[in-house]
Amino acid sequence: MSANLDTLQAAIGYTFNDSSLLKQALTHSSAASKRLKSNERMEFLGDRVLGLLLAEMLLEAYQDEDEGGIGYRFTALAQRDALARVAGDIGLADQLTLSTGEHMMGGRENPGVLADGVEAVLAAIYIDGGLDAARAFVHTHWTTMMREDKRPPKDPKTTLQEWAQGRGLGLPNYTVTGQSGPDHQPIFNVSVELTGAGKEVGEGQSKRAAEQAAAVALLQKLEQNT
Repeated sequence: MSANLDTLQAAIGYTFNDSSLLKQALTHSSAASKRLKSNERMEFLGDRVLGLLLAEMLLEAYQDEDEGGIGYRFTALAQRDALARVAGDIGLADQLTLSTGEHMMGGRENPGVLADGVEAVLAAIYIDGGLDAARAFVHTHWTTMMREDKRPPKDPKTTLQEWAQGRGLGLPNYTVTGQSGPDHQPIFNVSVELTGAGKEVGEGQSKRAAEQAAAVALLQKLEQNT
């Protein structure tokens, strides 16, 4: 295995028995000779492994918190930005195998690409070393984030909905107003409207991310008007 991958293994905290698993986990679909040789299947598995281990970790850490609070914490820790943060911690970007085109379009800085890579690496660890090895990786790289919020964090859409309900208003209405960029890396534009409170817009690399951005914009507007 190359010195670069040795460095990555040290950052991950796990040494692979089968180095080909790590290499596949680092191979973006744009650079794979066949799609099945990319990290997409590993990403699928890693998402499920992460969900199990985060749920286990949160239930152990917050034994006096109800399902609602645990759910908010889970969402925050499993979202793309949290995964991209782990990617930064382990220096994943420089180790990804991307096509020249994907690289030129900023794939190494794309939070979605980085998040997918982390999930694939987690799957590779699970396949190579089992659940205990995967659990050690998750505990090492998610515990700090888990402890940063003393109260369960709420996503902007939930915060906006609760704000509206607390004032007897209807539910926020989200509408996709446009889409740009290539099919493999789209940018969505979404507007959110709340009767009696106004309308704002947001954009993101997924519809959900764009909705969250729009909710943030409207919450900031409401905050300025109070």
